[in-house]
Amino acid sequence: MRVAVLAHERFPERAKTAVGILRYADHDVVAVLDRASAGTTVADHRSDFDAGTPVVEGVADAPAFDALIIGIAPIGGGFDDSWRPDVRAAIERGADVVAGLHYFLNDDEEFARLADDYGVELRDVRRPPDDLTVAEGVARELDCEIVLTVGTDCSTGKMTTTLEMVEAARERGLDAGFVPTGQTGIVIAGAGIPVDRTVSDFTAGAVERMLRERADDHDYLLVEGQGSIVHPAYSAVTCGILHGAMPDRLVLCHEAGREAVHGYESFRLPDLDRIAELYVDLAEGVAPTELLGCALNTAALDEAAAEAALDDCAETLGVPAVDPVRDGAGPLAERL
Repeated sequence: MRVAVLAHERFPERAKTAVGILRYADHDVVAVLDRASAGTTVADHRSDFDAGTPVVEGVADAPAFDALIIGIAPIGGGFDDSWRPDVRAAIERGADVVAGLHYFLNDDEEFARLADDYGVELRDVRRPPDDLTVAEGVARELDCEIVLTVGTDCSTGKMTTTLEMVEAARERGLDAGFVPTGQTGIVIAGAGIPVDRTVSDFTAGAVERMLRERADDHDYLLVEGQGSIVHPAYSAVTCGILHGAMPDRLVLCHEAGREAVHGYESFRLPDLDRIAELYVDLAEGVAPTELLGCALNTAALDEAAAEAALDDCAETLGVPAVDPVRDGAGPLAERL
């Protein structure tokens, strides 16, 4: 499918969904929409992206595409009204629109009317199923091994680590599947339940449902984590995933050098080994687990500093530490 990705004023540093799509989705990305960087290519911003993909001013400047994907997931999941002309233009060009916002496009009167007029689909991937239930506490009984990525904070690479581990596991002959729980992972995989939009009572049940649906298809299921158990705003969804998944193993994700909760800088992060201990202890009462390894985001460090940070992390936690983007997730897959 040919897609354009909207990332106005935020590409690439603050457009996590756009970056995830460019890196992992099977879609043919024909353009990124970013008014602030129009006239460049994605490779001008990230060397690991295809130099042929242009960054353009808006839909009118993009080549033909089948769907427009909102590539931004702002705090609170709101819709910026400055995006409205591009969404409107995409619909009028006969393209579907995919969004991972808490603001549902289908509930917008103008967009719903235009979509009906032009025969296109508005896909709100953050709208959970209507028939979710509480967990039954059976994930550990499934005939597969479950691995969950957990974080010291939001935006520490949980989705990236999960996808890199799936790839590394498959390269080693392991039958591994991806269980997405957030909007970007769902867009990439084409399916999933957005756990941060579920009723609190049903969060664990949503994760358990996805695992039960996939357990017969794979020997290993790798679950994308969300938030952090020490986050002042998002810890509830983290706990729900942890207890719903009942993971056999955990992979702790952290950004090297981050010392406080992003956006909540008055909250200092505990030491890495303390956060790992908190996750293991929290899981204990439902289903005991153990730490498989650590995924460290070292993008801000040079090679020597990154290597030192990884060595220090491995020594602190007593498990392998890798940067899955810089070096791949091979050591974690080997240990699995």
